[in-house]
Amino acid sequence: MNIFFLKKAEKYLTSLPPRIALNILERINNIPKGDIKPLAGRKGEYRLRVGKYRILFFIKDEDIFVVKIDTRGDMYKT
Repeated sequence: MNIFFLKKAEKYLTSLPPRIALNILERINNIPKGDIKPLAGRKGEYRLRVGKYRILFFIKDEDIFVVKIDTRGDMYKT
């Protein structure tokens, strides 16, 4: 299983403090374990909860594509 980050997600991850970024990376590496839920109205997309942060991702051919990483309040805004 490979993990790919879209540019927006990678940029946000690098802007976080190292301790938080490492925690998020560890949780992403442990998918499908964790607090994961499918998104309503978005077929095939999931969210992973890590404290106050949310990771939006989808799985295609056993590869994980991280679309967005943001705080809970800003995650679902368009």
